[in-house]
Amino acid sequence: MKSSSHYMDRMIDSIEMVAAVFVGIVAADIFFSVLLRYFFHFSIPDGYDFGRLLLGILIFWGIAATSYRGTHITVDLVWGVVSPRRKRLIDIFATLVLLFVVTVQTWTLFDKVRSTYADNVQTFDLNLPTWPFFAVAWAGDVSAVLLIAIRTYRLIFQPELIEGKDYLKPVE
Repeated sequence: MKSSSHYMDRMIDSIEMVAAVFVGIVAADIFFSVLLRYFFHFSIPDGYDFGRLLLGILIFWGIAATSYRGTHITVDLVWGVVSPRRKRLIDIFATLVLLFVVTVQTWTLFDKVRSTYADNVQTFDLNLPTWPFFAVAWAGDVSAVLLIAIRTYRLIFQPELIEGKDYLKPVE
């Protein structure tokens, strides 16, 4: 039991690290684009396309990073006034709804990857195929589904692993 939890924790940390790397890549892209444009009057070929596609990747990997920890913005009017047992039930229900929604989103994004590949959609300047960017974004969505499934499993069967020191800390 402990080794599977350790494996899941390593997978969670790895997915969060990938999301952090994409934050850095997007920040570097923006920094260098602005630096080159304003100081050297030069723009990166396909800079706009790369920025747009990298931002899409960042969004889907960001969903993965926030899904497990529950660090996204929430409104908990009912949750705040009910008993701990009902709070857990609400958490399980909300996580199951999130799992369903993100799973459907992942399915539709896979269709977008497939259609982008089939239509041979390319960037404007360099004529690079865009489907690999969509595929990396889709991998982020798949990671989100995995993390939400792990969160659901832990909420039901191992709530002590979720209710650590950072769990349900109110914003002040």
